[in-house]
Amino acid sequence: MLSRILVAHDGSDPANKAFAFALDLAQKYQAEMWVLTVARPPDFAEDVETEAILEGSRKYHHRLLAQLKQQSAGTQLHLHFEVAIGHPAEQIIYHAERNKADLIVMGHRGKTFFERLRLGSVSKQVIHYANCAVTVVR
Repeated sequence: MLSRILVAHDGSDPANKAFAFALDLAQKYQAEMWVLTVARPPDFAEDVETEAILEGSRKYHHRLLAQLKQQSAGTQLHLHFEVAIGHPAEQIIYHAERNKADLIVMGHRGKTFFERLRLGSVSKQVIHYANCAVTVVR
């Protein structure tokens, strides 16, 4: 039985599909749902640059969440919306554990085979390290 669902959202089309999928599941099971976006700090930057980039990223992610709040306004679900800062896979796993999620739902990113080999993927890392079920929506 699903009672707590965490949705990872990055603004992409696959993330929008994952949100719709998770919202449908949450309604069917009357599950509590968390929607998480993650602002990733730049790898190499000066402190002043980092703060400016993170502030712009926070604003972007808050706008994303505002759109999702509007989409889910007619539901009777208990929804939580949050912006985290850090590495996406680490933050998704951390928030899933903190909120005792039964399921993580996330979109699939269309990376090429070589990009996946070189960089890995957030969904692959989440599947590997999460302590709960993970659904990747295409």
